[in-house]
Amino acid sequence: MASLAPEGSFWHGMLIEIGQQWKIATDGEVILRIYPGGVVGDERDMIRKIRIGQLHAAAVSTEGLHEINPDVYVFALPMIYDNYDDVEWMRSQMGQRLQNGMKDNGFELLAWADVGWVHHFSTKPIIYPEDLKQLKHFTWAGEYRAAELWKKGGFQPVPLASIDIMPGFQTGLIESVSTTPIFALKQQLFGIADYMLDIKWGLLTGALIVDNRTWKKIKPSHQNAMISIAKEVIGSNKEIIRSGGGEKAISAMEEYGLKVHRHSPEELQVWKDFIKSWEKDIRGGYISVELYDTAQEIMSRKPY
Repeated sequence: MASLAPEGSFWHGMLIEIGQQWKIATDGEVILRIYPGGVVGDERDMIRKIRIGQLHAAAVSTEGLHEINPDVYVFALPMIYDNYDDVEWMRSQMGQRLQNGMKDNGFELLAWADVGWVHHFSTKPIIYPEDLKQLKHFTWAGEYRAAELWKKGGFQPVPLASIDIMPGFQTGLIESVSTTPIFALKQQLFGIADYMLDIKWGLLTGALIVDNRTWKKIKPSHQNAMISIAKEVIGSNKEIIRSGGGEKAISAMEEYGLKVHRHSPEELQVWKDFIKSWEKDIRGGYISVELYDTAQEIMSRKPY
């Protein structure tokens, strides 16, 4: 199993725990070997290597999952979620559709996992969309739709592999990145990108996936145990992930010089108005019209 989770990180520790429990539950028939920290490449590389049989599984975020099922972009829409209740509601409504789509494309989804809220980190202060437009902004290499969307929004996307984010900042190739606080903390990005806008730009969600060819070789009883263990380990650490990967990480970086701009209601409205004006490029461009409308309809009927 491959993952971008840095070796020694909380997420890496969870994968180790899952592997240990899998070995016990399957009487040693399933042994998990983990390749952390992107040593086998970016998430798209992981998916490609699974398809050709070099890997069997991965713990990936939205960026890797969309290679299997583009519908997962429902979690990447900017500023559609205000809190984790919104996220849970969307998962409850879209989870089966997403899981079935991944299975149809050769992958078994074992469990969802939170990665965290995405914020803008930059070398210069960002308060309004116009500020971000002045900066060279990281986008994931190979994801042409995202790069095109950023361009249409008036931004300056620079496609790079995730392992090139820090070198990109060091050389001035990029000046901003949209990522989670825990990633910025673990990669020490805040030493250069020492400004953060405290707006929940989007959600980075993740999942454990296994190649169907490998999955079918495992006994059904073992499969059930593995799914149960994955969900239990991730679920038992959910609150730690959500709190430690957010405000705690931000506070830790602030102690070492990160300057956080906590937006006013008026500033937040400017961003929401901008997203509304960007809708023409998102709907039918970044994601399908049907998926966009489905996501909006689901969020319009939240039961709380």
